[in-house]
Amino acid sequence: MAEPRSLPLFPLRTVLVPGAALDLRIFERRYLDMVRDCGRQGGGFGVCLIVEGDEVGAPATPAAYGTEAVIEDFGTTPDGLLSLRVRGRRRFHAAATRVRDNGLLVADVDWREDVAGAMRLRPEHALLAELLRRILVQVADAGLEGGSGDPDPALFEDAPWVGWRLAELLPLSLSQRQRLLQLDDPHERLQRLLDGIAEQAGPG
Repeated sequence: MAEPRSLPLFPLRTVLVPGAALDLRIFERRYLDMVRDCGRQGGGFGVCLIVEGDEVGAPATPAAYGTEAVIEDFGTTPDGLLSLRVRGRRRFHAAATRVRDNGLLVADVDWREDVAGAMRLRPEHALLAELLRRILVQVADAGLEGGSGDPDPALFEDAPWVGWRLAELLPLSLSQRQRLLQLDDPHERLQRLLDGIAEQAGPG
């Protein structure tokens, strides 16, 4: 397991999952400083769901589990703010948090890895892979985020990839997406998704 490390946090009212993209507008000094430091050090920052508080102002209380965000692109909005395109990479658990003088939250994190040997999609989850194929086609046809390019067919046999893409694209609540993020077993993640779809479908 990777050694614990210090990671700046950006609490938001969203859940970033591994592989998903997120667009951000940065205007608070603490986050401008954070982005500058990330650029200098070549590192990322942690995105966590807000449990209590707001995105601006006093430091919010973040969920203990989050995802490391790496900066893919940046620019300037029409109103002169810094814009970022980030992508989720590794999951983490924040063992302890502290607040810097500028109000930036920093956490000592333990990286969370999927259960070893749990990579290949199980037959009982084949329906989810087919659902994902259809969603990606619809997204691509609509020209929406997440639908560009043709995924390698082998990815649809990869349990973590199928689970994370569905967690990203399905209309889940923040609490549902957060619960999926906290699971280390890709097959359990897929089963939760399958159970949720079955519940929505109802009897008949």
